Amino acid sequence: MPPLNTLRIFEVAARTSSYAEAGKELGLTHGAVSRQIKMLEEWLGQRLFVRIGRRMAATPAARAFAAEVSRSFDRMSLAAEACGRPAVRRLLRVNAPTTFAMRWLIPKLDLFHAEQPDIEVVITSATTLHDELRGGFDVAIRRGLAEAAMWPQYRAVHFLDERDTLIISPGLYDRLPLRCPVDVARHVLLASETRPGDWTDWLEHAKVAPSPDQARRVFDHFFITRQAVVDGLGIGIGPLPVLQADIDAGHLLTPFKEITVTRTGYVALTPFDGEKTSFLQTFLEWLIKEGAK
Repeated sequence: MPPLNTLRIFEVAARTSSYAEAGKELGLTHGAVSRQIKMLEEWLGQRLFVRIGRRMAATPAARAFAAEVSRSFDRMSLAAEACGRPAVRRLLRVNAPTTFAMRWLIPKLDLFHAEQPDIEVVITSATTLHDELRGGFDVAIRRGLAEAAMWPQYRAVHFLDERDTLIISPGLYDRLPLRCPVDVARHVLLASETRPGDWTDWLEHAKVAPSPDQARRVFDHFFITRQAVVDGLGIGIGPLPVLQADIDAGHLLTPFKEITVTRTGYVALTPFDGEKTSFLQTFLEWLIKEGAK
């Protein structure tokens, strides 16, 4: 059989569709990854990757092979974990949208660590919807549906529903109260490039005709928009339950709780050819439990 190290490099390269990203994750140069892939291609007698633009994409045969390799590594990982030292602290790398990480996930991590003191969650953030899913994580959290067509290289598990509603700071509400939906005409509308169409959808649900002359400010990321709302620069559309902690703390008000727009919610993504250990499954089950609250 091919060398295990070569198979491991192939597994990461197939997942990331990038020799450079695979090298970064494994601590190898681009050339070292390329040589190992070439060695495996010669052993198998067929191409495993084709160049698409500036990226190297796995062929259909390579993706099928990667899935089989993944299952083999899964069994070895579980066997190693069972034989390993129980006192070793496990690291779990989670990549999540910035606002979600700041307002929902991080405030709950103490609960997870209290239940699982042997697992340390390390979080990195994705600032835009266009951030690509590449290597360097065990779990990626994204907004979307748990459909195979949306995430062809990942297992997707839905764990949290989301709905949008109007948000305003208490100070601005005292100065310009919102008694009925048409009162939004007196306010500056704050929006985010990462959440296009939020105001259009909410106004439609509220049966309020949009005003082309109304003052609007658009920020590139929602976490900036949220801060602008908290600071009283205008009103915005925000997601629940992600902002529930802000509401409970009195930082934000939701004057029209009955007017909400249902969104796709959040999914947890794990690579097909990534390591799927028992502590990863524990974290996924915890996400589902917290999302159901």
